[in-house]
Amino acid sequence: MGLLFKAILGAAVVVLIGFLSKTRNYYIAGLVPLFPTFALIAHYIVVSERGTEALRTTVVFGMWAIIPYFVYLLSLWYFSAFMKVPVALGSAVLCWVVSAMVLVWLWGKFH
Repeated sequence: MGLLFKAILGAAVVVLIGFLSKTRNYYIAGLVPLFPTFALIAHYIVVSERGTEALRTTVVFGMWAIIPYFVYLLSLWYFSAFMKVPVALGSAVLCWVVSAMVLVWLWGKFH
């Protein structure tokens, strides 16, 4: 039953994004996927299993994790000017992966 609820919730989010993309304020569709659904789940699990100090560390890492998302958006903005959209999206995802790997490496080295 939980899986069915999650599937319905996911479908509702996709419908909401589709609806918003057709409105005058289409750019708001880019905000909907950033609702911290998975962050809420991750933070609850971390604090339940490791305590408040681990939660605080996870939150700080999450703040730094905004950088790979910014790299994704910046690279997609750049690539979309001269690449076909599927190639631009794939290239932007690759930029996200590389920047996320650098972030994890730096975090492990300096934290």
